[in-house]
Amino acid sequence: MRAVGVHADVIVVTSAIWATTCTAIRGGPEEAFVVDSPVLPDELEALPRLLEQAGFRVAGLLATHADWDHVLAPTAFPEAPLGVGEATARRLQDSPGEAQRELREFDDRYYIQRPPLRLGGVRELPVPGRCEVGERELELHEAAGHTADGTAILAPWAGVLCCGDYLSPVEIPMLWTGADPAAYRATLERLRGLVERAETVVPGHGPPLPREQALEVLEEDLAYLEALERGGEEAPLPRLERSPEQRRVHEANVARR
Repeated sequence: MRAVGVHADVIVVTSAIWATTCTAIRGGPEEAFVVDSPVLPDELEALPRLLEQAGFRVAGLLATHADWDHVLAPTAFPEAPLGVGEATARRLQDSPGEAQRELREFDDRYYIQRPPLRLGGVRELPVPGRCEVGERELELHEAAGHTADGTAILAPWAGVLCCGDYLSPVEIPMLWTGADPAAYRATLERLRGLVERAETVVPGHGPPLPREQALEVLEEDLAYLEALERGGEEAPLPRLERSPEQRRVHEANVARR
């Protein structure tokens, strides 16, 4: 697990698995929120101590979407409420136990032992909307397309955008079950304006990006999705074209488009 401060009020933690990011945002001396989560048990165990030492008093949790690797923060902060966008709340309600089942499958595959994941007390948040954290406000913006749900979270005073599973420098766009290429493109266009307001963009997977690099990834991803709909299997990958894993992702995208 790697931790880096991108602003006086923002720490980004990157998991050793899939470079999954977790972002702590402080809105004042008395309150901080944690967005998404690292993956491994020892990372989740270390997270509260790391943030406490940095002066981040965690009062709440947020998840950009309901994929299991983004909703593990309640394991580290069991007393903190988990806030999610309306579409994510519906997904959790309509597919009860999905995240827990997929987590168990992951843990079984890699011989990992951990307590069961509990997602009780989820709070539904309006999107688009705002969410107070201490003396500040976070902006919540719709970000469906990778999955049927999704929320991008902007901390305007810090110039930091947490965009969920978009704009990743380590993976191409992924169209999972319930994904919609048209919605994905619409989200990228929506993110463009948010990226232009940010200094740092935190993708769901991969290191934090400066604004200009995030905009370059955005343009590459738009071009890939448009080519995917036109040409399917022949669509050129935007980056990492030599990666066998990203070729597999591309093949799955072709099957789902």
